[in-house]
Parts: sequence; structure tokens; C-alpha cells
Amino acid sequence: MTATVGQGTFRNNRAATVVADVMQRIRDVILEHKLTYEEYSAAKQFAIDLGVAGEWPLFADVFFEQTVEQVDSESREGSPGAIEGPYFIEGAPHLELPYVMPMRDDEPGDVLYFSGRVTSPNGEPIANAQVELWHSDNLGTYSNIPYNDDRELPPAFNLRGRFSTDEEGRYEVRTIIPVPYEIPTSGPTGALLTTVGWHAFRPAHLHFITSAPGHTPLTSQLYFDEDPYIDSDVAGAVKPGLILKLDKHDSPEELQSKNLDTPYFTTSYEFVLPRS
Repeated sequence: MTATVGQGTFRNNRAATVVADVMQRIRDVILEHKLTYEEYSAAKQFAIDLGVAGEWPLFADVFFEQTVEQVDSESREGSPGAIEGPYFIEGAPHLELPYVMPMRDDEPGDVLYFSGRVTSPNGEPIANAQVELWHSDNLGTYSNIPYNDDRELPPAFNLRGRFSTDEEGRYEVRTIIPVPYEIPTSGPTGALLTTVGWHAFRPAHLHFITSAPGHTPLTSQLYFDEDPYIDSDVAGAVKPGLILKLDKHDSPEELQSKNLDTPYFTTSYEFVLPRS
């Protein structure tokens, strides 16, 4: 007979049901794979190490947030959502037209003009919707985030900003194309990935939270179709409806129109917000 922890004290509520199910599934794994005491002790130490290193948020976001987001969006109308990830912060500046993301004067990376619309599910454009954008720089580093290594951090709120749609629900913002990056690998999460033989890379992506009165905010990430990690994201967060194609512009006329002397790229996306 399989014992059930606390069986006599469980109430008939959701917490009891979920916790009991999680515990039993773990026991099933132990039995199925015949875990030894040595392996059990290693698993306990790994859990302790995650806490000491402060990596429980990283571990949970990488391995479980995508599944929670999938459940949360099953019956939601509008554009597909995606995980928020651990690098969102409050207080990003609101940009003024023409929208250019905060960046260093010599910000490395290819110039990207990202445009599109925000609409309701019926296709009606949403004026003055707020689009919040954040992403990594050309080295895969996010501003305002402490890292446990000696990398040089970007200025505060670098490549973080908020902007609004016009009367037709349209927007355009200038930024740079981010790059794929490794999640932190110096701690226990990285050690686990090494042990099981999985890479630690996320494909390049743009983060968004799009909101408007009368609509439910939409958290999403957008990816690029030729990224080498598009099919093997360590966080498993890529969805077909979130993959964009980049168009390169390098003719003299195109460069002159943007007052640039190097090629630039464009892409677009329509955010469809579910009604609240």
C-alpha cells in the first residue's frame, strides 16, 4: 500500500488535491526509475543549492513557466501569449515620438524598426494602447539585472521602454536586434543542464506587455525565424505564432530615408488583445 502524507488532515480543496498529486507523481518517478539513496541525497542537495544561490525563480521560469502560461491561455482569445521571464522590471520610461528605445550612443547591433498594430479580436484598432518592450543587448545582457559574474552592465533602463499606439492602433519603434544568449550557468541550474546534457541557450527575442482599457493585458515574446535556437529553446517558450521574418534594407534610397549609412532590418506584428 502506498502511504499518503497527511491523508487524514487534507481538506477537500484545490491545494490539497494539487499537492497530493504532485507528491504522488514524485513517488511514481522514484519507483519507476528506482532512485537510490545517493541519487535522493543529490536531489535534496540540489534543491538546497538552488535556494542558497537564489536561483529558484530562474529554475521555475526556465522549466515550468511555459507550461503554466499554456494552461492560462487555453481559452483566451487574441494573440498567443508567452512567458514573462525573470528580467522584467517596473518603471521603464515612456518614450516620445518618434519612438527610439533607450540605448547607448554607440549601441552595438543591427538596427531594427519594429512596427505593427494593436487591435481587438474583431479587428478594431485600439488607439492609445500601451506597448512595453524590453530585450537584451548585443551581448545577451539585460539592463537593471544583477549578474553573478564580471560582465559590464548596460546603463539603467537600456533597451527598456513604453510607447503608445496612434489613432489607428499603429506603432513603430527603433531598436536593435537582440542575440541568442545563455541563461546563467555558473550556479546549480547550469550544473543541472550540464548533467543532463542540455544546452542553456534561449533564441533571440523581444519581450512585450501590451495593454489597453477594456482589454486583458497580453504578455508575449517574439522570435526570429532564422535563429539557430528557434527549435530548441531551453525554456520551451517558442510558439509558431510568435516567429517573425526579418527584412533587410540596404539600398541607397532606403538608407537615405532613415538617415543611416549601414543596412537596417524591419519586421512587424499585430497584437490582438483579449477583451476583459
